[in-house]
Amino acid sequence: MSRQSCLGMVCGALLMLSTTAAPASALQATEAAKQAPAGAAEAVKASPDLVNALSKELGSTPEQAAGAAGALFGVAKSRLNADEFSQVAKAVPGMNALLGAAPALSGAGGAIGTAGAGAISQLGGSASGLAAAASAFTKLGLKPEMVSKAVPVLTSFVSKSGGAGVGSLLAGVLK
Repeated sequence: MSRQSCLGMVCGALLMLSTTAAPASALQATEAAKQAPAGAAEAVKASPDLVNALSKELGSTPEQAAGAAGALFGVAKSRLNADEFSQVAKAVPGMNALLGAAPALSGAGGAIGTAGAGAISQLGGSASGLAAAASAFTKLGLKPEMVSKAVPVLTSFVSKSGGAGVGSLLAGVLK
């Protein structure tokens, strides 16, 4: 085989690969969609105002936003006592669906499930909760830095729907 025909075959193969390969962002979005828990679509329907506001702020899909909200509310649930979290939950329609939309995480003790309580609700400690939320964001295909953009959206929503005191409770545990 001549050098020219071999080179032609290689170029043809590269051209074929480049036209059939999806761009990296599309691959990442597809992977993120695979990671989104099945309950994410339900959470989008259960709390559309919050999810849409968060999705707009993060530049994400509604399913990613629902999982992100669930991860952060899970952190709050782990840090607040039951009565305090109940106040936050009353201010957010579809709280259980949002908690269930958080991706499952692996911790030092193994996999942490999302059965009803959300992945993060079992984690405590100031650093571990937000680190787990950042990990959940990564699993959703979002940058971990987006946690800092999501917190004000959640606290604002809770303040408007549950009152300033409830919003302050949430803001205090998501610092």
